[in-house]
Amino acid sequence: MQHQFKELLHDYKRSVFQLAHHQKDVDLITKECVQITEDVLQQHYKFHFNKLPDANRAEIINMISNYVREAVLPPVVQKMAERHVVLERRVAALEKLLAASLELLSRQAPLEGAPK
Repeated sequence: MQHQFKELLHDYKRSVFQLAHHQKDVDLITKECVQITEDVLQQHYKFHFNKLPDANRAEIINMISNYVREAVLPPVVQKMAERHVVLERRVAALEKLLAASLELLSRQAPLEGAPK
């Protein structure tokens, strides 16, 4: 039974390693991250002033907003999306490991607890 658990753990480690290192998986993750990033960046967020700012201040705020939206936000959102997608796939692999472990335990439990 211990050998079977080692095999299950090894399979989990292999799938997590493949997630980060196989080109096919990396390409799929990158494609999904770019799509998520584009969806997030297409949403327009508005800010509301309590007092109406003067024209110079409004222009500066618009320049800052445009710079952040075009230069700063895309790489940050893409990195967050990448982390999210990778974690989702790791959790899926962990769920598979847990299900296989519980299946193994359920098959072994009646044999060990059987009356002699």
